Amino acid sequence: MPSTFVRQFSRKSNDLLANPATDLDLPRKEQRRLPKGLSKDVLAHLMNVPDVRDPLGIRDRAMLETLYATGARRSELTNLDLSDLDPSCQTLLIRKGKGDKDRLLPIGKTALHWLQEHLESTRPKLLLEVGAQALFLSGYGERFSPGSFGNWVAKTIKTAGITKPGSCHLLRHSCATHMHENGADIRVIQQLLLGHARLDTTSIYTAVAITRLKKRLPTNPPGGCNRD
Repeated sequence: MPSTFVRQFSRKSNDLLANPATDLDLPRKEQRRLPKGLSKDVLAHLMNVPDVRDPLGIRDRAMLETLYATGARRSELTNLDLSDLDPSCQTLLIRKGKGDKDRLLPIGKTALHWLQEHLESTRPKLLLEVGAQALFLSGYGERFSPGSFGNWVAKTIKTAGITKPGSCHLLRHSCATHMHENGADIRVIQQLLLGHARLDTTSIYTAVAITRLKKRLPTNPPGGCNRD
């Protein structure tokens, strides 16, 4: 290349005493691997820790299933409102996630089942303030704080006999890993499921990505999908 020849000539003629590119940082190869999560057998054991014969157990199972199905962060899950869930479309809206970004996620049939059980049999019993919008309520009828929720997940993981470090992020990584193992494009997982896409600027991409992810989930329930 001419530029290479010029540099070599300049150095040989002492016009250029050092290579100016020596201290430049070369771009690193993009990391494409996903962190490892729990195996499916271990995950199934964890999901069975809550006693679903008790209303609070149904809520707890719904929270664990939602974490795993969506890959949501603890702050994103505790920030969920009733209006963020669209059962007819089998989607969940994450509002103002990390980096103040929104994303619309598909949610599997199993998680949706437990969410509906929670809404029908548990949440009404925990509701103390009319008009409360939180999807998940604590035993005091309040929205969970991210800290208390994270502590509860960590305790539940410990109860299941799982010694692998991590709490909510362990389920988040499990979600991403299993999606990838089922054939979902890793770029779609990183940009949509893990929260790197923005709805207001990538609406077309988001729609395509959701369609791709839904192919890795159980069949959607009948009915139209309308989310404004």
